This record gives sequence, C-alpha cells and structure tokens, in this order.
Amino acid sequence: MSFSFIVSRLRAAGCVFAEEEARLLAEAARDPGALARLVERRAAGEPLEHVLGWARFRGLRVLVDPGVFVPRPRTEFLAEQAIAVAPRRAAVVVDLCCGSGALGAALVAALEEVELHAADIDPAAVACARRNLPGAGVYEGDLYDPLPAGLRGRVDVLLANVPYVPTGEIPLLPVEARLHEARVALDGGRDGLEVLRRVAAGAGRWLAPGGRLLFETSERQASHAVEAIARYGLWPRVTHSSGWDATVVIATRPA
Repeated sequence: MSFSFIVSRLRAAGCVFAEEEARLLAEAARDPGALARLVERRAAGEPLEHVLGWARFRGLRVLVDPGVFVPRPRTEFLAEQAIAVAPRRAAVVVDLCCGSGALGAALVAALEEVELHAADIDPAAVACARRNLPGAGVYEGDLYDPLPAGLRGRVDVLLANVPYVPTGEIPLLPVEARLHEARVALDGGRDGLEVLRRVAAGAGRWLAPGGRLLFETSERQASHAVEAIARYGLWPRVTHSSGWDATVVIATRPA
C-alpha cells in the first residue's frame, strides 16, 4: 500500500488533513497488514485518535482508547486558564468528567507537587485515565460521589469539563463524535447545562476558600452558565479565546 494510495483513500473518505494523517498511520503500523487495517478504520469514520490510540494535548501524548471522549484542541484553553490560577506548588486539583485524563495530565506537567484526583462515570474513560495519570487518584462514579471525603474544603482547582451539548443537538454532531464517543460525555441535557448545575451545587463544599471551579461552555450558553454558578455563592467570570474558539467560565469560592 503506497503512501499516495493511502492519501487518496483518506481524501475520498473526507479527511481534510489526509497527508498528515497518512504519515501518522504509517508510523503507527507494525507491518503492511496492520497499516491497511488502520487506514480502513479511519476511512470508515473512526476518529484518528482512536485509530492511533493517542491524542496530542498541550504537547503531551495522551492515550485515548476506543469509545473514550477525544480531547479537543480548544480545551487547551481551559487547561491554560487552570494553570494560570493554580498555586505554583502543592496544588490540590480535581478533574471531574475527566475522560482520558488529558486536563489532569496537563496540570501535572505544568505545576509542581500536584495532588491530583480525577473521576468519571464511564468505566472505559476511567481505565484510560488511570494509564495517563499514574500516581493520581482516579475514581469511577458520578461527579463528586467517588471522591475521598478528606478532599472537602481543600480543592484549589476544580476542573469540570462537563458535557454541554443540548440533547436535541446530539444528532447534529459530526459522525465521529456521535458514533464513536460515549454519549454520556456529550449530552448535557435539555439545555446543555444540567450536569453543570449539579457540579455547581456541590462545588462550594469541595473548594478551598479562594479555590476555583473552571469549565468550558459555548459562547451562547455562557450567560446562563454564569447564572447557574452565581446561584450557589460562587463569583464567576467569563473568558474567551478567539484563536481557540473557546469559552471558559472561572468561578471563585469567596475567601
């Protein structure tokens, strides 16, 4: 199977960056037969990251198993905001809805002496995150439920990359997401904010005084997200990156 054939096959399947993807697939394959199987998986619409088994995130190679939510490039903006507000040393960080653990891994790489805990309701995501976050506490369960009680009132940075796609808009998502990622990682309920409201309701009990909750949302949902956060006694502010096309809300527990 020639390189030009692979590129043509991927282009015919609608892959915009066919040449780059062809190089990555060729590097990942052990032999020609394995390469042919990888190319066909990608041409059939499976996300490149699932085919390769990893995704790039803030310069890191994050393992991503089939079915697990793929870290989005725009979420690097959320990681940057969290790094900017975290204590430089001995930060206590919790990553809710952690997926592959990409956000937690980014903070561990950028900060010193991080005490990291992560949780997800999806067993496949938890298994993946445990491989990406050696030494961290990674728990399976619904939001705060599986976290150690000793974390209450100690968390400096609470990351919650909650699902925020309204249920009615799930059919409009790209096929890669709809067919190959867990729905629980995408569906934010009727208005896309149902999981966020649950996170906001419990955040004050887990955050240290002055601690921050950070989450990603869409620009059109931001004002409603701010209302939901403020209702639970947190002080929210919105920051946006046009370069990443990303909107992040940072909410502080009053000191």
